[in-house]
Amino acid sequence: MNKYLRRGLLEIILAVILILVSYYLMKLQNNWYKPIMILGVISFGVGFLRIIYRLIRKIDRNALIEMRKEKKDK
Repeated sequence: MNKYLRRGLLEIILAVILILVSYYLMKLQNNWYKPIMILGVISFGVGFLRIIYRLIRKIDRNALIEMRKEKKDK
């Protein structure tokens, strides 16, 4: 598990917690739910992008390893 996957998962978990707290505050009719909901959505987006970035890096790394192996075999 590399740092991008770990950070992405932590940010998604944080986002879910923030969104649940904002829904709780919305039921209490507290206006703080709006900025907390915004932070939760942004955190979810950043976490999702980090996980996608990790997958792209892994695919790119595998392609580089295959290219080097092919050059070595020639």
